[in-house]
Amino acid sequence: QVQLVESGGGWVQPGGSLRLSCLASGTIFRRNVMGWYRQAPGKQRELVASITSGGSTNYSDSVKGRFTIFRQNVKNTVYLQMNKVKPDDTAVYYCRSLSPDQVGTWGRGTQVTVSS
Repeated sequence: QVQLVESGGGWVQPGGSLRLSCLASGTIFRRNVMGWYRQAPGKQRELVASITSGGSTNYSDSVKGRFTIFRQNVKNTVYLQMNKVKPDDTAVYYCRSLSPDQVGTWGRGTQVTVSS
């Protein structure tokens, strides 16, 4: 059974940085597309960034140039480096794994709060 555990969330001031981590187990991690999503209060969950098994990345326009997604297959971990954060980045951030046979799994999420 695939399990994803996010960590690294918390409070950060506007303009600051935060790094989220997502540790995967129960799957052949290196084969999976990994993604970070977020959901703010009263809003729909949205894709923030994704990375393929080959390392190709995709970002939402709202975070492009500020956030970086990367993975370490030897550690079964995907990261989201968040720089120059804004109050609008406040949300619960979720990790998602998509296997080659299109089986998706969500983590439980980690809260990120950006405020002064």
